[in-house]
Amino acid sequence: MNPPSPVFPDSARAPRRAVSVPAQPGPAAAVRPADAVDAADAVDAGRWPDVARPPKPGPGRTALARHLVSKALKDLSLLAPDGVADPAAPSPPRLVLHDPDAFHRRIAAAGLIGFGESYMAGEWDSDDLPGVLTRLAEHVDDLVPAPLRRLRSLWVPSRPASDRNTPDGARRNVHRHYDLSNELFATFLDPTLTYSSALFPALPARFASLRDAQHRKIDRLLDLARVGADTGLLEIGTGWGELALRAAARGARVTTLTLSAEQADLARARVRAAGLADRVDIRLCDYRDAEGRYDAVVSVEMIEAVGAEYWPSYFRTLRGALAPGGRVALQTITMGHRQMLHTAATHTWISKYVFPGGLIPSREAVDAHATAAGLRTVADNGYGPHYAETLRLWRERFTARRDDVAALGFDTVFRRMWELYLAYSEAGFRSGYLDVRQLLLTEGTPR
Repeated sequence: MNPPSPVFPDSARAPRRAVSVPAQPGPAAAVRPADAVDAADAVDAGRWPDVARPPKPGPGRTALARHLVSKALKDLSLLAPDGVADPAAPSPPRLVLHDPDAFHRRIAAAGLIGFGESYMAGEWDSDDLPGVLTRLAEHVDDLVPAPLRRLRSLWVPSRPASDRNTPDGARRNVHRHYDLSNELFATFLDPTLTYSSALFPALPARFASLRDAQHRKIDRLLDLARVGADTGLLEIGTGWGELALRAAARGARVTTLTLSAEQADLARARVRAAGLADRVDIRLCDYRDAEGRYDAVVSVEMIEAVGAEYWPSYFRTLRGALAPGGRVALQTITMGHRQMLHTAATHTWISKYVFPGGLIPSREAVDAHATAAGLRTVADNGYGPHYAETLRLWRERFTARRDDVAALGFDTVFRRMWELYLAYSEAGFRSGYLDVRQLLLTEGTPR
């Protein structure tokens, strides 16, 4: 196996441009099938070494993978005879194999990483990608026989030490995702550029309602933290600045921290355009270097990027930043505790290509680390189905604007990777494997 390739190497990253976000989303084209990869579409081996060169595991290992995967797909009615989708059967969703040999060799060599790389290489497709992935997520514990699951550590790769979120590592990891291109994110996010779960008034949702739903989510967090006129607010994880803008419009004094230079530049421009520069201080700063005490701390889907090794530091920062009587409002994705422990020890497709160094916590882990830092949970509300809808809207928008993404310099492999990432995440929430929660934390013990 080659060393993990970067999410999108500097040499291939799209040129940085100013982002102009429309006030309202324009009409979306009909969603097309995923980008096809054929013989004329040679994969750039320098950019995507592990996608361009299928591995060559031993024949016994490949045969076992072929048997287990074929059985699982057929048991779930996901694979039509000979890998060909039956157009007369619209349900359930189907997985169509274009290169079964490469597909099984990749899974034999690298498990789920190989499954994802096979999609990136165009070796399989689906008429309903999130549907296939949701079905697999619903039966994830049944796909491999129990005796083989106990041997997980022998065939699942471990996370590389280079992905650790040390101060330098965290900057590299953030750079690999959030600094891809502001214009890339603008192709599929709503005009608020909010890259976290929205909260809709009703489901299913429409893209036209996404902006208001993001504001509803942000306002609920600000209300939890009691952010109002003259509140001193620390935000850990700036994004593109929408929460800071909403808080400043309430009269709060906002300090917000990010490690993404791309995000910081655009967030500052948005703050200046809103006439709120005197109320918002955007700092290119690691959360571990936060200074001062605040009436409120808000952090939205930041803990997932911290890494389990550094969760104690993250919660100590939250606790240390609170003035007496202060409140912490968090939004976090969660998964089951057993699944979290397995994932923590595993190098996954997501950690290799999308979020290096990240790990989604369990509710138990959040509670344990918060308590150890001297915080207590006084409110905890989940709304996972809303994240599934948010991701569906992003995915549909991204696929509808595939040509715009290509014009930014992102190749077919990247576009297939991103579509798989959005569908993979949507499936996690639709299946109940993942949840998203808003928590209110207050001081639990004396300093």
